[in-house]
Amino acid sequence: QVQLVESGGGLVQAGGSLRLSCAASGRTFSTYAMAWFRQAPGKEREFVAAITWSPGRTYYADSVKGRFTISRDNAKNTVILQMNGLKPEDTAVYYCAARSGGIYIYTSSAQYAYWGQGTQVTVSS
Repeated sequence: QVQLVESGGGLVQAGGSLRLSCAASGRTFSTYAMAWFRQAPGKEREFVAAITWSPGRTYYADSVKGRFTISRDNAKNTVILQMNGLKPEDTAVYYCAARSGGIYIYTSSAQYAYWGQGTQVTVSS
């Protein structure tokens, strides 16, 4: 079973930045598609960003495009979400997700088999 652990969440003022990390176990991590989702209180879990095993293929939700950047370091089994220009509406629990056969972009939570426990991101006005 693949294990995912998120870190880097916290409290930041609007316009600030945070860097989230996802540490993954598994010998085949380099071939897994990875993604970040988020869920605010009373709302459904929504897609944020995804990356295939090929670093050249990334995809972002319109709400974060131009502000967030997803990247991966296969040698360290980690996925990063760099968040800049944060807004209060970005406040949510952020989850890391993974799936095998990761040569394509997937944006639905149902398409990912492995999940971390989440890390809280709070953006104040």
